[in-house]
Amino acid sequence: MRLNYDVIVVGGGHAGCEAAAAAARLGAKTCLVTMDMNKIAQMSCNPAVGGIAKGQIVREIDALGGRMGLVTDATAIQFRMLNRSKGPAVWSPRAQCDRGKFIWQWRTELDNTPGLDIWQDQADELLTEGGQAAGVRTVWGVELRARAVVITAGTFLNGLMHIGRCRVAGGRIAEPAVPHLTESITRHGIRSARMKTGTPVRIDRRSVHFDDMEIQEGENDFHQFSFMGSHRVLEQLPCWTCYTNPAVHDTLRSALADSPLYNGQIKSIGPRYCPSIETKIVTFPDKEQHPLFLEPEGENTNEMYLNGFSSSLPADVQIAALRKIPALRDARVYRPGYAIEYDFFDPTQLKHTLESKIIGGLFLAGQVNGTTGYEEAAGQGLVAGANAALLCGGGEPFEMRRDESYIGVLIDDLVTKGVDEPYRMFTSRAEYRILLRQDDADARLTERAYATGLADRRRYDWWMEKKNAIGEITAFCKTRHVRTAEINPFLENRSTTPLREGCKLIDLLARPQLSLGALAEVLPDLKEKINAPRNRKEEIAEAAEIKIKYKGYIEREQMVAEKMRRLEDIKIKGHFRYAEMQQLSTEARQKLEAIDPVTLAQAGRIPGVSPSDINVLLVLMGR
Repeated sequence: MRLNYDVIVVGGGHAGCEAAAAAARLGAKTCLVTMDMNKIAQMSCNPAVGGIAKGQIVREIDALGGRMGLVTDATAIQFRMLNRSKGPAVWSPRAQCDRGKFIWQWRTELDNTPGLDIWQDQADELLTEGGQAAGVRTVWGVELRARAVVITAGTFLNGLMHIGRCRVAGGRIAEPAVPHLTESITRHGIRSARMKTGTPVRIDRRSVHFDDMEIQEGENDFHQFSFMGSHRVLEQLPCWTCYTNPAVHDTLRSALADSPLYNGQIKSIGPRYCPSIETKIVTFPDKEQHPLFLEPEGENTNEMYLNGFSSSLPADVQIAALRKIPALRDARVYRPGYAIEYDFFDPTQLKHTLESKIIGGLFLAGQVNGTTGYEEAAGQGLVAGANAALLCGGGEPFEMRRDESYIGVLIDDLVTKGVDEPYRMFTSRAEYRILLRQDDADARLTERAYATGLADRRRYDWWMEKKNAIGEITAFCKTRHVRTAEINPFLENRSTTPLREGCKLIDLLARPQLSLGALAEVLPDLKEKINAPRNRKEEIAEAAEIKIKYKGYIEREQMVAEKMRRLEDIKIKGHFRYAEMQQLSTEARQKLEAIDPVTLAQAGRIPGVSPSDINVLLVLMGR
């Protein structure tokens, strides 16, 4: 049997869903191949979306017309804006979701995407013709032919799960591994290696003593993930916190000989920033406690997720250690934590479009590129799916800059620097954090997404309405003169210096103690302006306030970004034979030869390429 498409997406996880939806939105006849249609966009680990920097990625996906933000808002059972004690450059939304409803909401999105088919099967072999991707063959012998193939296989490529000394092949608990696809890709010269990740124990909430835990309520203000979707509709539930203790640590430590991480059973690299509980007690032997977060898995289930207790120790050891925690002294477990090893491909072999440099028309996205996290996967998936469709339709490649999005930072880090551990996004990885805020993702990306075809007219009109409203509020603040008599009593109550003479409202708003909302209570015309009938007026007021308060910082960072962009405009690919350039350091020659950067700026971000090496290239380009 043979089926013909423009784009085939292999894998129905977070990367695969966004890739398939993006390709179909751009008009490509698309097929999503997944082993289980009932587990599309499965939250393999924590049933949560967002977090530090990850939340910014989801907002960017939404601004680009992606679906993750919409699905998250529709299935959220707790929402919080993290880092509110810091500046808005690092505010990050996070939502706990109903795991089952999240899957079915994504399924609904895909089922209602024109031009997108779903084929339930397992891809077994990449098909190529003349060095170009030509489709895949499945375990049932079906040939799915296409001009572009997007591989988003997550942890399934030769996946191997570990609990103590027990090992079981699988890509996820109770789901089979994919044994042959890696070899069908690497035989073309694409390098692969192994990584490891893990997941915690799942606990029956009926066995938990919540009186011995601290409650962690969510927030229910106007914030959400999608710039367009409806506000939270499900019941909002709390999370709970507790701590490990020396007795827990002693129990875990006594079984380290049976830990796959320490007995030589697991040899691959794991995530530094999300370590197992056994790694924590080995790395920090003097620390007497570690925080744990007990989080609900859904509205109507007793299953709860113990964040912070990822483990691959034997099941009986995990349970014994848990029961040394007062709140979990009677804990009943649905399943223990486990570790999983899987194949990934060296991402320096990719272009910024996420297309392979070796096999034309082959795109890779998600954990197969060495990343970890649903959000990082989804962002890559959207870019890969879009570029696969553009390749088929003859459109210009869709690439994202570092000063344009966290997704741009993520992809540039992958293809320029590679990975030596599972890559996780942090705000510290972005040099333009003030420009890449969660509140302005639509300002940065929606107009470009609309021009490309990723965002529809409704989304574009929604953003233009918001853009105009922000402009109106900003213009009002620039022209509104505030008199001392009308404002000084308010300023004195706020313990901020009274005015000696009148000033413009925009200058008064620069004070950190003051906000648009507070000033609106004493300035009726301002209140009328920010409460004018419009969609999402709280979001608009916040966006306007941030733009006003941080104007100087934003403009300064824009100047720095513009200077760096000049180096991005200097194309060096194909101009040099690095191996023959004795002016460069040996390490620089090797790294430049291997990665073959497109621009001078990209060359400067390669580890081992020094500023003096860049100066040599700059001088030679000048010649």
